Amino acid sequence: MTQPFELPHFYMPHPARLNPHVEQARAHSTEWAREMGMLEGSGIWDQADLEAHDYGLLCAYTHPDCDADALSLITDWYVWVFFFDDHFLDMFKRTPDRAAGKAHLDRLPLFMPLDLATPVPEPRNPVEAGLADLWARTVPAMSEDWRRRFAVATEHLLNESMWELSNIDEGRIANPVEYIEMRRKVGGAPWSAGLVEYATAEVPAAVAGTRPLRVLMETFSDAVHLRNDLFSYEREVRDEGENSNGVLVLETFFGCTTQEAADTVNDILTSRLHQFEHTAFTEVPALALEKGLRPDEAAAIAAYTKGLQDWQSGGQEWHMRSSRYMNKGAHQAGPWERLTGPGTSAAGIGALLATAAAERLRAYTHVPYQKVGPSLLPELRMPYEVELSPHLEGARERIVPWMHRMGMLEEGVWDEDKLRVADLPLCSAGIDPDADAQQLDLSSQWLAWGTYADDYYPLVFGKRGDFAGARLTTARLSDCMPVESATAALTPASGLERGLVDLWARTTADMTPGERRAFKGCVDKMTESWLWELSNQLQNRIPDPVDYLEMRRATFGSDLTLSMCRLGLGPGIPPEIYASGPVRSLENSAIDYGALLNDVFSYQKEIEYEGELHNAILVVQNFFGCDYPTGVRIVADLINQRMEQFEHVVAHELPVLYDDFALDADARAAMDTYVADLRHWMAGVLNWHREVDRYKAPYLASRAHGFLPDRAPAAFGQVKPVFS
Repeated sequence: MTQPFELPHFYMPHPARLNPHVEQARAHSTEWAREMGMLEGSGIWDQADLEAHDYGLLCAYTHPDCDADALSLITDWYVWVFFFDDHFLDMFKRTPDRAAGKAHLDRLPLFMPLDLATPVPEPRNPVEAGLADLWARTVPAMSEDWRRRFAVATEHLLNESMWELSNIDEGRIANPVEYIEMRRKVGGAPWSAGLVEYATAEVPAAVAGTRPLRVLMETFSDAVHLRNDLFSYEREVRDEGENSNGVLVLETFFGCTTQEAADTVNDILTSRLHQFEHTAFTEVPALALEKGLRPDEAAAIAAYTKGLQDWQSGGQEWHMRSSRYMNKGAHQAGPWERLTGPGTSAAGIGALLATAAAERLRAYTHVPYQKVGPSLLPELRMPYEVELSPHLEGARERIVPWMHRMGMLEEGVWDEDKLRVADLPLCSAGIDPDADAQQLDLSSQWLAWGTYADDYYPLVFGKRGDFAGARLTTARLSDCMPVESATAALTPASGLERGLVDLWARTTADMTPGERRAFKGCVDKMTESWLWELSNQLQNRIPDPVDYLEMRRATFGSDLTLSMCRLGLGPGIPPEIYASGPVRSLENSAIDYGALLNDVFSYQKEIEYEGELHNAILVVQNFFGCDYPTGVRIVADLINQRMEQFEHVVAHELPVLYDDFALDADARAAMDTYVADLRHWMAGVLNWHREVDRYKAPYLASRAHGFLPDRAPAAFGQVKPVFS
């Protein structure tokens, strides 16, 4: 059988290196696998299979600098994880037997106690035996923070196998956004990143959850998985009947050939590697300064970053050599790594480096304020009827004096006309049609504050190149939200701060400190994401597509939105339900629907009048090199598929989740209410975009889009309190 596509040329600036202890790791892992029962008699592998896959070579390439004992232990982990994957395929995917698969997965966390003194069950199969042995050998050398993170990554790796099993059972192929998210969990690269820490240096707990470290791990994960998808397409799609492969996902989404899909997957892979480098060189050093890391902590992050780079280059080299994968015609190394020999020329090297540079620099060459309008508005799927609160008219009138009292109409960014044209109460009335007058006022004012702040940051700080002022403002906004009480000690220095102090006090008066802490985290996530936008604005940098889609949820205030939806549900829904894969998929689908449709409606406002870079259509145009109408079609298809995913989760995944967790009638009713709230949210957001003049060409042409005349605010350090 011919190969389904020609493997592309992979961007890989770091040469692969081989650990000198490779033979010891090979020998050790073979004996260990036999001792755990994974070879002859397992029904899954024999020694010939293990030798052909050569996980010792994989780990020697991906961890070139660790000592012999560490390499042998890491190799055992990879033998275990690949055995788990093949065992799960044979036992549960080919059947498919969901109930037995879930029962198998439910036992595995019992073998990963944070405290090694906790007893574990007697292993029943090679997967359990291997996990118990590996956990006991690994965790004594690592902190409790690492143990917790690694256990979570391992559980995701195991549990999301059920997502793959469900899709195979239904013959369903994921949409691109869903696939990237789920592939990180089921593909195991976050788990691999944990083992990189074991081999190099543990990431300091103080920064492990920050955006720069998260992006390093996620870009590493995406590149590892997408590369694996290219090499494993033939085995997974043709032989195993897998639906979880990035090439197949893009074939289906774009309706293109396999070769075109493979080339696009490689383009995304390259973009993720560029994002990794950008984060490592710009965001990580700034983080070290911001957090005041000690030299040894900064060195640990540097060692970890280098370890992730080594994994990338070593993983690619292994894929090109392993019999497990399709690798005919794969390039053994980049031409700049082979500076002598037949077929190598200075011209060829120069052309390749020029191509890599062009791909990287394209993101920085956008010319702002190009005439693009009016915005093209495609057909968007909306199966739910919009309903409006009967208190809408009152909220419209009450929001104007509130904005004046807070001082947000006196700062040169908005006036009454901009406020009324935005008509945020209309959006709130659709999002929460059952709200009483007081609830609708609160919701409308949160939306007005967030929308105003979103306009404020690029105008006040972006136009001046004042990143320091923006960081100071963001820190002060966080101080406006005390955890121990609903009343802030900080004296507001701007309308933006006064508005947040007022909203915080009214929203959190009846919350516990723990609830306030969670709610504050949602607002902080949104305000800090505006710094990410501002950084890109100052660099004139169009974001990487995956980074954009994920940060768009934060810039759009999705966590704040979800928290507001959950406020009235009480304790009826257990926290583990909110944390589950199906509910996160449900929420992300809804949020992406709203955020992306905002990009469609606001395209002319942002690109032509504001010089904005953060719009999904522009990101798609830059990545694919396509025109505006093509970009609109791609984004509209993604919006509609996110709606289809929302409906799929409600119809197929939530009922299974309820059964898996044995939810009682009250919890199921609360979840039904939450689903209804998300439906109202999507319908209300779409209705608002269609109705308001904020994004329409005639209104845009009639207004100035900088500061209001003679009302530009002073630099932050000179701002006086709005009210004494």
